[in-house]
Amino acid sequence: MSTVREAAFDVLRRFGLTTIFCNPGSTEVSLLTGLPDDLRFVLGLHEGSVVGAATGFALGRGAPALVILHTTAGLGNAVAAIATARVNRVPLVIVVGQQDRRHLALEPFLTGKLAGLAGDYPVRFDEPARAQDVPGAIARACHEAATLRGPALVVVPMDDWAAPYEGETIAAPARLLRPAGVPDEALLPLAELLSGARSPVIVTGAGAVGSLEAARGPEGWGSLVTLAERLGCPVWQESFGAMAGFPQDHPQYAGVLPADRVRLRAALAEHDVVLAVGAPVFRQYPFVPGPLVEPGTTVALVTDDPAEAHRSPADLAYLAPPPVVCARLAALVAPRIVPVRPAKGVPELPPRGERLRAAHVLHELAGRLPRDVVLVEETPSSRPDLHRLMPARDPLGFVSAAMGGLGFGLPAAVGLRMALPSRPVVAVLGDGSALYGVHALWSAAHYRVGALFVVLANSRYAVMDRLADKAGGKAPWPAFTEVSVGGMARSLGCESRRVTTTEELLAVLDEVVPGLAGREEPLLLDVEVAVDPDFQP
Repeated sequence: MSTVREAAFDVLRRFGLTTIFCNPGSTEVSLLTGLPDDLRFVLGLHEGSVVGAATGFALGRGAPALVILHTTAGLGNAVAAIATARVNRVPLVIVVGQQDRRHLALEPFLTGKLAGLAGDYPVRFDEPARAQDVPGAIARACHEAATLRGPALVVVPMDDWAAPYEGETIAAPARLLRPAGVPDEALLPLAELLSGARSPVIVTGAGAVGSLEAARGPEGWGSLVTLAERLGCPVWQESFGAMAGFPQDHPQYAGVLPADRVRLRAALAEHDVVLAVGAPVFRQYPFVPGPLVEPGTTVALVTDDPAEAHRSPADLAYLAPPPVVCARLAALVAPRIVPVRPAKGVPELPPRGERLRAAHVLHELAGRLPRDVVLVEETPSSRPDLHRLMPARDPLGFVSAAMGGLGFGLPAAVGLRMALPSRPVVAVLGDGSALYGVHALWSAAHYRVGALFVVLANSRYAVMDRLADKAGGKAPWPAFTEVSVGGMARSLGCESRRVTTTEELLAVLDEVVPGLAGREEPLLLDVEVAVDPDFQP
């Protein structure tokens, strides 16, 4: 007799979901005990790390990843990471355990009130009416996660897995094709707008590559680069982007768009047409009154994200795959002859003092990393220096949490390296950020994930300190000088080294970086840095 569990495993195999990221509880034992040999189990010590690693894995493999969570406690612990996956537009299939269906009405111990617990962040939430509907619900979740680019949740009571499954109909297609075609006549208004522009500009973001699979190499930028070169215009990266939207060593790359309206208007003031590609119009923080662009500036948008299209105050918006639109636009627009832009100068570094500064660490790291490095960023007080000193030459050359919540970087790097074992993976983290996901170091060590974690340790929440200064009050939170991220790493089985001087930094980078692609064990560098006195959030 076939069971729901066996039918669900067949669905997972069909969609390539054979790696399970999980922190198990009792309601998942009936699913997980005695897994078939072709299913791989990856343990995380906290649900935030479980979902974070799965998010990185999905980014790396270019397809949805599978997560198993334990009823209310597991889902509740994972909500922030689920929110990050949604805002980063990463497809996840999340199966959430539930108490035995046969006495749910009595609300037994570990019953989960799961509907709404993750808010609106799941792209789909399903509680199948019958045990036999579970395999179909998982199949539909796979389609929904891939189509809407986000986490899709299925709640499964623990007794459902053993239920009989014979002659049932799966309420989901075996294959779902998404043909992408945009007729030229539909693009004519945008082509005419760009061809007639006096001074166009492009703002690009994580959605410019169109698919996760395309994000795994610089070719994902191909049609956008062709369009930008044909227009001869500058290209800005969206603020707070999940991934790099354009090669940041390209001569037309202008930098990261400012995140307040005053500086945003100034950055775009000389342009009469702004084309946003795979980026919203426009992400801001904090609020500043006034318009987004100067009067008379026309804003157009190309995105495949319905929510992004619907909320963006654009004059003209296309809900379509950005690479397809860019490729056709490049053929339709008139080429522009523009003056040659002066070459970018070498970024300036602050003067070296007795203590290392984050900029010096990033400068030395950048000079050694290969072009195909996967770089994960979660260092809020050093992000401007990272953008300035470490240009992304691949869509995965900059990966960050577009949601803004901490705890993404460390587990995401673990998942990315698991999905891309032949590519070097480096995570640059603040020590405050690392503490939110430090438990993922155990998974990195146990599963021999050869990522490099560079922790810029200033022993405080520097961003919060600066914000308190700007607010004119005294911050009630203390520094945490007693914390040793390196000590925590060692306690979790991950090798770590403390770095306090330039000489130590150069020595360890020269030793470690050349072998990153073939590294089989994780390494954490606990680098003591001084707070940048000029940093402003």
